[in-house]
Formats: sequence, C-alpha cells, structure tokens
Amino acid sequence: MSMRRESFLAHVQERGEYETTAEAERVARVVLALLGAHLAGTVRAALAARLPETYALILLNPLQAAEPLSPERFVRATAAWIEGATETTALWDIGAVLSTVALAAGDVLTREVLLQLPPGYDLLFGHPQPTWPSTHLTAKPT
Repeated sequence: MSMRRESFLAHVQERGEYETTAEAERVARVVLALLGAHLAGTVRAALAARLPETYALILLNPLQAAEPLSPERFVRATAAWIEGATETTALWDIGAVLSTVALAAGDVLTREVLLQLPPGYDLLFGHPQPTWPSTHLTAKPT
C-alpha cells in the first residue's frame, strides 16, 4: 500500500525541518528524480508502488544515469539541482527525503533498493554503516 501524499510530505517536512510544505515538495522532487535514475526493474517499480502517485511518476520517469553516482556525487548533483543549496544542505535534504522513502518502503524493499546502489547509500537512507565516514545528521545546516 502506498503512503498518501500529505503523509509523505509531512514526514519530509518534519524530518527536514522545513517551514513550508512547498520546501518539502521541492526537495522531494529533486531527490526522487535523481534516485529514479539509479534504480531499475522490479525494484524501482516496487518502490514506486509504495510512494504517492506524484512521486511514483517522478521515480519512474527519469533519464537513466550514464553511470551510478557515488553517494558523494549524488549529494553534489542534488546540490546543483536545488537552488541555493550547498553540499551540506543537500545532504540534509537527501536525508529528509530518503529516510521518508525508507519508511514508506519498509526494511525488505529498502535493502533491495540499497543493493542496486553503490556502497555508502545506506547512510543517505538513514541506516549508516561503520565503513561510511561518520557524518551525522543531527541539526539542520544553515
């Protein structure tokens, strides 16, 4: 069953500490478009089925990435697509969206998604591993 749009945005807004739903909407669209470019097949379809229709379509209709982006490059790409973002704020935005995606997906599907991505994305989804640098998302960057 998919998460309702209002619920999805409320989670992103809360986790990202955004003042408005419009801010949450903006970062969700960018992060999901970039994520969709890195997923394929039944995993991407299964994840889309757990998201609200608006975000499912964004996930399902991206241009395919020429090569998988490392987590660091994913952060840089996100920063480039969000007006006024820095790598630090993009990391915060990614965490707000992908932790909400992980909530909607559940543990099993989230593991399947992570298997399609380069090592290190588990931190971006809110599941840090000891091998990733210990960057903690504890306070909203300014």
